[in-house]
Amino acid sequence: MNNVAIKNDSLEILVSTNVMDSDEFIYKMFKNCSNFSNPVLVINQSKKKINFTRNNFRIINTDQTGLSNSRNLAINNSKGEICLLADDDVTYTSDFIQIIVNAFNENKNADLITFQAISDLGKSFKDYPKVKKHNKRSISTINSFLIAFRRESIQMNRIKFDSRFGLGSTFETGDEYIFLRNALDKNLNVIHCPRVILSHKSLSSGQDVTNDKIIFARAAIFYKYYGFISYIKLFHHLLLLLKINAIKFGELFSKYKVGLKGIRKYKSKS
Repeated sequence: MNNVAIKNDSLEILVSTNVMDSDEFIYKMFKNCSNFSNPVLVINQSKKKINFTRNNFRIINTDQTGLSNSRNLAINNSKGEICLLADDDVTYTSDFIQIIVNAFNENKNADLITFQAISDLGKSFKDYPKVKKHNKRSISTINSFLIAFRRESIQMNRIKFDSRFGLGSTFETGDEYIFLRNALDKNLNVIHCPRVILSHKSLSSGQDVTNDKIIFARAAIFYKYYGFISYIKLFHHLLLLLKINAIKFGELFSKYKVGLKGIRKYKSKS
């Protein structure tokens, strides 16, 4: 337990970007925050290099691709006592720093704390868990840009993102689940704080749970953690989608085949 109170300037924001050719996105991210001076580390995966004149900004320009690689590079080069993962298309609330710092000061045993977001339409971004202490099921609702952590806990326990998962990788989703699952498996204390810290544009159709890319990646995650049982879990997952009318009965077999391709791909990458 850390009994020393965390100060606001101890929070470092770790931003991942890959399509920006200027620093304009930074102003949108922090437009609600007056006199913003917290340290920011930007990982820019682009051929176009970005430079900042602000003293509180550091930037690493890299040719390496994949969101998980970006996150890992940020974690390895972070300096803040508390770090917040960030995407370049979020907009923070005016009090997000205070919310995060207070959460860690009130939960001194917490290694990671997740938060909530609203959409650009003002609605809850997802159906967030009602639990305070995360479990293997509740972490499935969390986006990586809502994860804050004690840097020493993550670095000492070598918690990393799996580079096979995430945008720009073989499996385009599941990266945050694996990251949080790794933390749980190492007995780190992962909790949820039901406070909104940012807004994000509404989910696209490509992020729908019935999308083939999502099923492809989910099946790979099933195999990663459950081995042979993953074939049963995949079928059970599709039955649940059928039950809630997310897919039609005629799609069941084709979606299962997509999942099988995901499992085969994961096995070939292992």
